[in-house]
Amino acid sequence: MPRERQVTTSTAHIFTVDVEEYFQVHAFEGVIRRSEWPAVPSRVARNVDVLLDLLAEHDVIGTFFVLGWVADRHPHVIRRIADAGHEIASHGWWHYRVTALQPEEFREEVRSSKALLEDITGHPVSGYRAPSFSITPDCQFAFDILLEEGYLYDSSVFPIWRPNYGWPGAPPIPHVKPCANGSLLEFPLATSLWGPFRIPAAGGGYMRQFPFSLVQRAFREHSVQGIPGVFYVHPWELDPEQPRIRVGPLTRLRHYRGLKNSRSHLQRLLTEFKFTSVSGRLSEGRVRLDVDLPTPSAAS
Repeated sequence: MPRERQVTTSTAHIFTVDVEEYFQVHAFEGVIRRSEWPAVPSRVARNVDVLLDLLAEHDVIGTFFVLGWVADRHPHVIRRIADAGHEIASHGWWHYRVTALQPEEFREEVRSSKALLEDITGHPVSGYRAPSFSITPDCQFAFDILLEEGYLYDSSVFPIWRPNYGWPGAPPIPHVKPCANGSLLEFPLATSLWGPFRIPAAGGGYMRQFPFSLVQRAFREHSVQGIPGVFYVHPWELDPEQPRIRVGPLTRLRHYRGLKNSRSHLQRLLTEFKFTSVSGRLSEGRVRLDVDLPTPSAAS
């Protein structure tokens, strides 16, 4: 088995968005069943517009990992994202954790979402991110299936330990992941090293729950090393007026705390650091990879 190899890049970081509704987070599964999703008021269109305006203000192009369920019901939202020049990638269809799926169930998730997104936008879909960053050491079959289904890269690995996800010991920088029939690029989420401990600092809930200085520290570390850090956010995290769902105190704290500050924190981040999409980084740094990868047209 060939060794994983580092991708050499400049200091332009990667801005990513997980496009899903506020009620589709894993923590709400016990409260709102998937069969009830169509009856819950949607806010994804307005939230995506807020985010698109913010990115346009800072001249940033990002990668939007779109849930198939959302794309099926709001294709106009996906077209609006693509028309603004952003990259469209897959977030699966039903927001199932990969750890809860059998290989063929996972294949159907990534195949159906990819086909729909390509039909909506007319462009190849090359990237994937698992709901809740749920590609872990226990489900590495996902990498082979992604490659077989025509994906070029994944951005699901969080090189930390968490009770429900994470891959401690995984390379904390972009790297080539060897698969049975080729290689897949992996873009892990940004972290910060505090002594012997690797701390999550990529954005999203970490941006809302922790001091903003932690996110700054992580991306400054990546900049000094000349390695892109991957940031992520959900559109609902820019929506402090979203309906409150009756959940336990810990889930309520994790989901709603810091929503009022998300926009100002993003403003600061986009002002201080340069960001682009995954495809943007590949177009700039791909010639430095020492493996042969399929072209986007061949993967469509």
